[in-house]
Amino acid sequence: VGKRKAQIAAITQSSGDLILNVDSDTTIAPDVVSKLAHKMRDPAVGAAMGQLKASNRGDTWLTRLIDMEYWLACNEERAAQARFGAVMCCCGPCAMYRRSAMLLLLDQYETQLYRGRPSDFGEDRHLTILMLSAGFRTEYVPSAIAATVVPDTMGVYLRQQLRWARSTFRDTLLAVPVLPGLDRYLTLDAIGQNVGLLLLALSVVTGIGQLALTATVPWWTILVIGSMTLVRCSVVAYR
Repeated sequence: VGKRKAQIAAITQSSGDLILNVDSDTTIAPDVVSKLAHKMRDPAVGAAMGQLKASNRGDTWLTRLIDMEYWLACNEERAAQARFGAVMCCCGPCAMYRRSAMLLLLDQYETQLYRGRPSDFGEDRHLTILMLSAGFRTEYVPSAIAATVVPDTMGVYLRQQLRWARSTFRDTLLAVPVLPGLDRYLTLDAIGQNVGLLLLALSVVTGIGQLALTATVPWWTILVIGSMTLVRCSVVAYR
């Protein structure tokens, strides 16, 4: 019946104060539960996520790059968001939620639609936004380590990224009413995540158009995109 329906069944039949969501391809460190639960001792916190790593990092060049991407997403993006009070997506492979808050949000969570049909993707981002909408904080705990299997072929990776991109664009609209009540950095972050991707796509298409129409190589486009990529990834590559 899908992950969302399974989650709802588990939540409604459980009795604990906290719910830990772990994907079937994820292995958590022995201290993950205690570390996330410690963060949840603050009643203002509705959800907390751990740090994700690729368990199959050494398989291919792609899995190594994805592991780098996960480090960047967790220890730059999520860590910065947490510094300003709200992680915008507590990732599905390892996230803990306050059960009492989830019970209040289950109807909205279960009935989310995408193009008129029940949604079957992006449940982690949607649930996080619902938590923020209900007035709870969301946190990141870097010492709570979870290792998950990542795509090892480009086709599988691109399909995964398409699902995630749809979720990001769709649920950013859901987050718009929440952003005024959060730190201004989070508004800037949301704009960057959405507009930045569109500007990158526009730059690439423009560069291809220049090459096709004028037979000249768009060196400035290549140089700027390459330089921004190196700046963004230099720290994570070093780490």
